[in-house]
Amino acid sequence: VAAAAVPGSAAVQNQASAPAQCHCGPTVSTEPASLGLVSPYRARRLGNPEDLVELAQQVQKADEFIRANATNKLIVIAEQIRHLQTQARKVLEEAQRDAELHHVACNVVKKPGNIYYLYKRENGQQYLSILSPKEWGKSCPHDFLGAYKLQHDLSWTPYDNIGKQDAEISIMDKLLSQQMALPQCTEPNFQGLT
Repeated sequence: VAAAAVPGSAAVQNQASAPAQCHCGPTVSTEPASLGLVSPYRARRLGNPEDLVELAQQVQKADEFIRANATNKLIVIAEQIRHLQTQARKVLEEAQRDAELHHVACNVVKKPGNIYYLYKRENGQQYLSILSPKEWGKSCPHDFLGAYKLQHDLSWTPYDNIGKQDAEISIMDKLLSQQMALPQCTEPNFQGLT
């Protein structure tokens, strides 16, 4: 049995400075309130009004950048569409010309790789000949309309474009022969084309 504390004794003073203990519940802390986990001042304090303005400005700036980025991409796509439309128009015009040349009268069997000369008679009929205007000389009986080379894909190349077309075909042939000679590669290889 514990001895009763006498007023003014050391036991009474020690009990007064120690935290009050209760064996039936949690320990009550006597530490200052300023050491708590959440500051009541910060919890009740409103944010800086300038923070809301800055946040709104950031959102507006992000919207402007996204719109500008999308606009730039759409401009590039529009340019590509215009380019593709031009190419499609050119392909259609060339296909129409090729079809017309294949339907023109010709008294010889047409062979790819040869140049044929287009003439027009007085009655309006067009025909292909293997004779050039130089070969006819001054005795050329009809109007000369143009010269065309029959390609191996049965398309026609105008005489003025034959050199350019042959150079392009030569580059493609070179590329194909180099690619066939190279080992299997996962990436395109365009070495030697420059």
